Amino acid sequence: MPANPLDGFVVDRTQIGYIGEGLQRPECILAERDGSLWAADARGGVVHIRPDGSQELITQNDPGAFAGAKDDATRFTVGTLPNGLAFDRNGDIVISNFGTDRLELMKRGTGRTTVLADTLDGKPIGKVNFVLRDSRDRLWLTISTRIVNWMEAISPNIVDGYIALYENGRLRVVADDIAFTNEIRFDANEEWLYVVETCGPKITRFRAAPDGSLSDRQTFGPEDHGAPIDGIAFDAHGNLWGTHVMMDRIFAITPEGELRIILDDHDPWTSRALMREFRAGGASAEVMLAAGGRIAPWFASVTFGGEDLRTVYIGSLRGTRIPFFRSPVPGLPMVHWNER
Repeated sequence: MPANPLDGFVVDRTQIGYIGEGLQRPECILAERDGSLWAADARGGVVHIRPDGSQELITQNDPGAFAGAKDDATRFTVGTLPNGLAFDRNGDIVISNFGTDRLELMKRGTGRTTVLADTLDGKPIGKVNFVLRDSRDRLWLTISTRIVNWMEAISPNIVDGYIALYENGRLRVVADDIAFTNEIRFDANEEWLYVVETCGPKITRFRAAPDGSLSDRQTFGPEDHGAPIDGIAFDAHGNLWGTHVMMDRIFAITPEGELRIILDDHDPWTSRALMREFRAGGASAEVMLAAGGRIAPWFASVTFGGEDLRTVYIGSLRGTRIPFFRSPVPGLPMVHWNER
């Protein structure tokens, strides 16, 4: 294999730029070839940031309660909270809603929203986190936990997350017993599905069969990151990038399984307190909310964009802008990249 483009690379903090203003919980970001960005927004929808930098909030039928919440704990657990995003083949936006616990489809121009799924076998789905569309137009959905207040599930002792596949209007479980299921990504050939176990804390992968079944479960990279993990994305070389949420670091795992820290914005004191409580059985909301860096508190995701897919955008749970920097290697194009 040729030399890894990430050899010797770390982010130069002086070269970090920002785009967007007044965003609320821009956890997930979608990038289009024309330079547009679409960021999840807790006001109940998405913000479209156009290539010229202008932006528009497009809201769903159900407005969010994020801005008016009386405290941070309520703000992050109550009301509609668009979380993971994916484009369908028509360019409309599929939303995994972390607040309503539903899989939704929103028209990109009007915000009109329909519910694709809100139950599984007659029961509530659980805490819906992320959605990914594959090349067959199937939707892969992650459910972090069945506990309504997700902050109570940030514990190494709770392993009730799962992955579901939405196909032909039907939702079915394809993997379970996951420690707070978060973002998922396919490799370039859709042979392996990589899954964040936030409370693992590790990356797990499954071999994906054409019928959607998953097998050969195994850890990719370290067995324990020593920090909770949130979002992941592949680059074109096969490095898997990701975020250590609340610890505010961006990492990459090489194809050989080596963990590299690319950007570190964590506070050692609050991070130590967070992990001490976590290891003891679960972190309190107070300790979690005290943690985080300054660039965009609570790094949540990484998205490759720009015409050459070398601009990396950082999604966050508590930032109001989107930081970005340049990568020495392009990202792996997502399925929507060449569709519009």
